[in-house]
Amino acid sequence: MQIVRATVIAIATLVAPCTVHSQEKPPLKLLVGFPAGAALDTLSRLMAEKMKVSLNRPVVVENKAGAAGMIAAESLKTTAPDGNTVLMSPVANISIAPHTYSNLRYNALTDFEPVAHIADFQIAFGINADAGATTMKDYVALVKKDPKYGNFASAAAGSLPHFFGLLVARTAGIEMTHVPYKGSAPAMQALAAGEVTVGVMTLPDISTVVKTGKAKILAVSGGKRSPLYPDVPTLREAGYNIEGNGWYAMYVPAKTPRSEIDAISKAAIDAIKSPELTQRFASMGLEPTAYGPAETARITRADYDKWGPVIRASGFKADQ
Repeated sequence: MQIVRATVIAIATLVAPCTVHSQEKPPLKLLVGFPAGAALDTLSRLMAEKMKVSLNRPVVVENKAGAAGMIAAESLKTTAPDGNTVLMSPVANISIAPHTYSNLRYNALTDFEPVAHIADFQIAFGINADAGATTMKDYVALVKKDPKYGNFASAAAGSLPHFFGLLVARTAGIEMTHVPYKGSAPAMQALAAGEVTVGVMTLPDISTVVKTGKAKILAVSGGKRSPLYPDVPTLREAGYNIEGNGWYAMYVPAKTPRSEIDAISKAAIDAIKSPELTQRFASMGLEPTAYGPAETARITRADYDKWGPVIRASGFKADQ
């Protein structure tokens, strides 16, 4: 009897690790549609470190760069809705791309499920330091005098900064020519080198060039000044009736179980609210929001409705 009992215990000891292992979840993948070093990549890696503790599972960042973030979004649509993959996305891929692409291969409003709203960011209107303008009024006067100063860079055609640049030009009554680049890094390099006079970029991205002294920010897009640049006026303060923020949020494939969405959302919100990440986000020019699925869905739809008329009026189509 003792021999039988010992044998059962021995078998149980061997099987137990296998049982535990079979119940372990695979790593949670955070899909990022931009290369390493971009603002979204950086904040995703910061969140991954915090979320893996809350979820008690590995959390890894997977970069699927290309097509201004759209490759990653397209990838999410064909991913199994099992709670193992999350898209980290800017507003452009979710609420703007549907208006700029005629044959977009995903519908963010029906193919994706909102998980969490991460942070807001302002759009900065920056100028090469050698251009000679120190205020928005100076710049507008400069372009009216010599149209060659009307070129502006953004990280991609069809991006939120692209349309902010056009909106500024229309509001100020000047002609500006959009010069799209393949990512924020080359756009910032072009601004620093003087290949373009102006860079309309996210505040986190343009800060890199500003710190070198090769560019300066004339105005920001938000309803209030950025704590990162308290001396820089908003566009409204500069005399132009324009206001708005970009944002980053998290999405999973439609039909993902609610229990998975809620668990990931809670881990993300806890990470965003942590003192360490709150401080890091602020240093990057981001305003942490930490909203859950319902509010994320509301914001997604509101910006979809807001930017549709602006984009249609511009006549821009990214795939034409």
